[in-house]
Amino acid sequence: MSDATAKLADVKAQLEQFRVDFKRLREELGKVIVGQDEVVEGTLIAMVGGGHVLLEGVPGLGKTLLVRTMGEALQLEFRRVQFTPDLMPADLVGTNVVGEAPDGSRRFEFQPGPLFSNIVLADEINRATPKTQSALLESMQEKSVTIAGVTHILPKPYFVLATQNPLEMEGTYPLPEAQLDRFFFKIVVPFPTPAEMETILERTTESSTPGVDKIFEGPKLLQMGQLARQIPIAPEVRQHAIRMVMATHPDQDGATDMVRRYVRYGSSPRGAQTLILAAKINAILDERYNVAREDLQRVALFGLRHRMIMSFEGQAENISADDVVNDMIEKLSVGAAHA
Repeated sequence: MSDATAKLADVKAQLEQFRVDFKRLREELGKVIVGQDEVVEGTLIAMVGGGHVLLEGVPGLGKTLLVRTMGEALQLEFRRVQFTPDLMPADLVGTNVVGEAPDGSRRFEFQPGPLFSNIVLADEINRATPKTQSALLESMQEKSVTIAGVTHILPKPYFVLATQNPLEMEGTYPLPEAQLDRFFFKIVVPFPTPAEMETILERTTESSTPGVDKIFEGPKLLQMGQLARQIPIAPEVRQHAIRMVMATHPDQDGATDMVRRYVRYGSSPRGAQTLILAAKINAILDERYNVAREDLQRVALFGLRHRMIMSFEGQAENISADDVVNDMIEKLSVGAAHA
């Protein structure tokens, strides 16, 4: 067996193990989470990609339960923070407190906040004021926090899984655009079907509640993310990802009619990074060793919906970012088919 053949066999074995591990984790979460297959898979893809997730839905749909269950299954340190209007930035990142040294002298010691864990559940994140929301910016991008001029590195892996209620509900503050851009995916949690509702009631009103087993630890998740980055992507597929992102900008030549009419600002370059990395993970799960346009299309809604700012006309006519993204995917797909 040549070195090239042996290397290919090793890569195939690693990718097969990737799918096995991903499936095990998804099935374990299914013991507790009823339905919500797209929500679970999207959240796992984002975490393997090393990104943060924003889960949006009305109260009672299991958003918090999903995040807590994921922390239990992954053997990661998990902290939950309930965001409220009176929550302060120091309540998240920590602060310096006066402590007593062994020699009796007093000095400042850093008291870490709940951000110093592997998975941070920012529950109802849009109930906190913008000042507190912005305290997450550095941690989400740099995986560190700076207090009194000293930078503290956060544990690895590090994920912020945030839940938010729809903005129409009272007592909520819209997230800053810069913070929205730092979420890998925004996933809208749908209301359960009648059949799923029946299963939920069976599980939650009986004497026993299902639990989850520990699947693997954080380093394994980091290894899966590094493996996904090795999946090749053809130049024309990468160009298609670029066209998708550029098409969200109303001032670009490739913008669709809906974008020109209803969108004020389009996606940042992080949107393109998200599309490509998530598409690589999707290709592995689909038992392929290269990225296709279909992979980009499948993850586009999760990766772009929160990176678009609607114009006044779009808001007035109740046009959502989802409508615009779906229209863009359809128009670019038709264009690619005729190319």
